Amino acid sequence: MQVTETTNSGLKRELKVVIGADELDGKLEARLVDLKDKVQIKGFRPGKVPVTHLRKMYGRSVMAEVLQETVNETSRAALTEREERPAFEPEIALTEDKDEIDQIMDGKADLAYTMSFEILPEIKIDNMSEYKFEKLVAVVDEEEHQKGIDQVLEGRQDYAEVKREAKDQDRVTIDFIGRIDGEAFDGGAAEDTPVILGQGQFIPGFEEGLIGTKKGDKKDITANFPEEYQVDTLAGKEAVFEVTVKEIAEPKTPELTDEFAESMGLENVEKFKEAVKEKLQEELDTVSRNRLKRALLDKLEESHKFELPEKLVTSEFDSIWGQLTSEMAQKNVTFEDDNTTEEAERKKYQDIAERRVRLGLVVSEIGNKNELKISDEEVQQALINRASQFPGQERQVLNYYQQNPQALAELRAPLYEEKVVDYILELASVEEKTVSIEELTKMDSEDEAEQSAEEKTEAKSE
Repeated sequence: MQVTETTNSGLKRELKVVIGADELDGKLEARLVDLKDKVQIKGFRPGKVPVTHLRKMYGRSVMAEVLQETVNETSRAALTEREERPAFEPEIALTEDKDEIDQIMDGKADLAYTMSFEILPEIKIDNMSEYKFEKLVAVVDEEEHQKGIDQVLEGRQDYAEVKREAKDQDRVTIDFIGRIDGEAFDGGAAEDTPVILGQGQFIPGFEEGLIGTKKGDKKDITANFPEEYQVDTLAGKEAVFEVTVKEIAEPKTPELTDEFAESMGLENVEKFKEAVKEKLQEELDTVSRNRLKRALLDKLEESHKFELPEKLVTSEFDSIWGQLTSEMAQKNVTFEDDNTTEEAERKKYQDIAERRVRLGLVVSEIGNKNELKISDEEVQQALINRASQFPGQERQVLNYYQQNPQALAELRAPLYEEKVVDYILELASVEEKTVSIEELTKMDSEDEAEQSAEEKTEAKSE
């Protein structure tokens, strides 16, 4: 095998690899000798078929296999010998000249191909013990605690029938049939339908028309389908709904009693209050952790500048841009609807792609140099947590991840990133600063606005 470097520009590399015809013929001969003991050909005893006969019958098909294996083996060997670290699987290009291919297949010409790839950049990691961070923390106060308790109670509210006119937030149970220009339309009729007034579940004008009605009332309500309504035949049309009111019920928030606490799986009111407070504190701690992690990732990006593999960035951009445009198509919105342009959004998402690739490479380098690993137990726990998000489908979720290495790798990536973040924070100087809940959550909201397109940067490799 002869390897010649033909391109060395930045991170781009191209190698020309040549394997002599004699070497290929030797590989072919060895394969045919091995084949001799396996094939059965009429007129020959098992194992007695002459290799020359096999060459005539199977030579070209076996040579095709030899060439494929040789390219795979020699391309890996070339990278190993040169200690190259490709950012992506190298692109292999063989000759397209039919006559030349025939010469190679007949063992009369050398095999030559080119390998094109980008290498991973050299990354000089900072002395992370010199990093300094401020960690903002907040503690659940009595007011926030009570709000949390009230939210849980409101979330468990029921409805009780009342003998009065319907008002905002009531649940009105109705039968209805809708008509456009006097004609009923598909999907425009239903019975015993609950409508919670003020939640905007129905088209504009419908819920408002139920305000002030009483049980037993019959009323025609005129309402308009929005111009962007998902059913084209109804979009922008005015409809008249013939409505019969069957029940008016008002929301009833349960009282906080030991019985209620038991219905939530807790012993008594005090245990319930403790559980709510712990949950609220966990949420604040998560906000605090996310802000600290954001500052750490910003620091890593700011202090590690190096050339990025173009193909990695393009792949990342294509992934997030494809997701964005797909969601926009589903929602039937345009860039102009969001007061922006495609050009501006492409620039924003290009920056996001570059940030993700840069941080992915830096996080991976830190982890590799410090031999940080994700244990099987950690992966298993992550799998269990993921499956628990789909009640009743846990087994299917576990099977999916176990049968899809790519999905499992995507599950490992955030675990790996968190481990690297924890490692850096152990080295760095972290000073806690206690702030109010309002300050912490306000700051977090600002960060979320800043990151609205980015979501969460995750390490792409381990």
